[in-house]
Amino acid sequence: MIAMSIAFVLLLIAGVPIVFALGISGAFGLWALDLDLVTVPTRLFTGMDNFVLLAAPFYILAGEIMNRGGITTRLIRLAGLLTRGVPGATAYANVSSSVLFAGISGAAVADTAALGQIFIKGMPEEGYSKHYAAAVTIASSIIGPIIPPSVIMIIYAAVTRQSVIDLFVAGIVPGLLMAGSMAAVIRFQARGGRLPKSDTRIEPGELGTLVRDGLLVMGLPALIVLGTLLGIFTATEAGGVAVLYALLISVFVFRSIDLASFWSALKRSARITATIYLIIAAATVMSYVLTVGGIATWVNAFAQFFQGNPTLFLLALMAILLVVGTFLEPGAAIVLLVPMLMPVTAGMAIDPLQLAMVIILTLTLGLITPPVGVCLFVACRIADSPVTPIVRAVLPFLFAEICVVVLLILFPDLSSFLPTLLR
Repeated sequence: MIAMSIAFVLLLIAGVPIVFALGISGAFGLWALDLDLVTVPTRLFTGMDNFVLLAAPFYILAGEIMNRGGITTRLIRLAGLLTRGVPGATAYANVSSSVLFAGISGAAVADTAALGQIFIKGMPEEGYSKHYAAAVTIASSIIGPIIPPSVIMIIYAAVTRQSVIDLFVAGIVPGLLMAGSMAAVIRFQARGGRLPKSDTRIEPGELGTLVRDGLLVMGLPALIVLGTLLGIFTATEAGGVAVLYALLISVFVFRSIDLASFWSALKRSARITATIYLIIAAATVMSYVLTVGGIATWVNAFAQFFQGNPTLFLLALMAILLVVGTFLEPGAAIVLLVPMLMPVTAGMAIDPLQLAMVIILTLTLGLITPPVGVCLFVACRIADSPVTPIVRAVLPFLFAEICVVVLLILFPDLSSFLPTLLR
């Protein structure tokens, strides 16, 4: 296991793509344990052979259709309407847009790429620094995987056999808390007029259209959650319904998507899905080696230090995952680590939904931190900026979001009361 871990780190340092680093180091681990290498293709296949994962491409496609249907601009206009007139209004609108956009994207990178093109380029025109604009955009982007629908929660459900809809509903409160924590930071930074006011203007007669469009967009997550809770369709079937809903409102209501745009959405969704599936498959190989190598014994020994104190265990786990998330993609980290953690946490009477939210939120923070923070580097490209000044600007938001994770650890009901209420 140690040799495999060293090989994995060296491959990452060498700049090898994460999927190949996982697969090659997993194969090396099998060889080091003197196991048959035919296990590699077997595990690659079984890693993807999970019915729950079928939901992922549907939600990705629904998000792509909605985005290409001109939804992003409408959401930003609506968010600007809600926040105008106060210092830091456009920064608030950035966060509000991420909350609204989370209901159609389910992924942080999509949020950064779509909203970043507008906010990172537009906020400096109002007097914000481009580094601050990028920091707000990437910090708020991790709301995307928390508020339903969420691709990362589908992966978590596939690994743990938990209910997808329970995870979706459990993510609503933590996602809103994330947004609230960012708003608190912006409020503190805007005191004394240190952040500019927005110059957003709403044309006469535009208000009704913006509100209608916002309600239609938020109808997508509402349809998924309510339809599944009422037993009309499963979470996987809800993905197909989401695609149909996205097509209907994009074609017949917004009238802003054509056949070429739809074909482009299909191609991009296929690429994103293939990337996710390959990472899951490769991580499954590595997870198998860790299991055979006896990692469960190490995890149990670690848990013994916190016997009878699940809160301290979760705080220690959060600290570890913050480090793991800085160099490992969240989906891969979940496939690798969660199967080993579930038996231990069950023995400590930790609520499975609380554990899920702590793990998912903590790992997604890695998307905005170096050295492998994908959202961070997407924002750097959009802003045409080096990493360091953006990292400095994002630190207050990162600290606030870590505080939200700590709240989830201290108060388990924040994760579980809403799913329990709706059952």
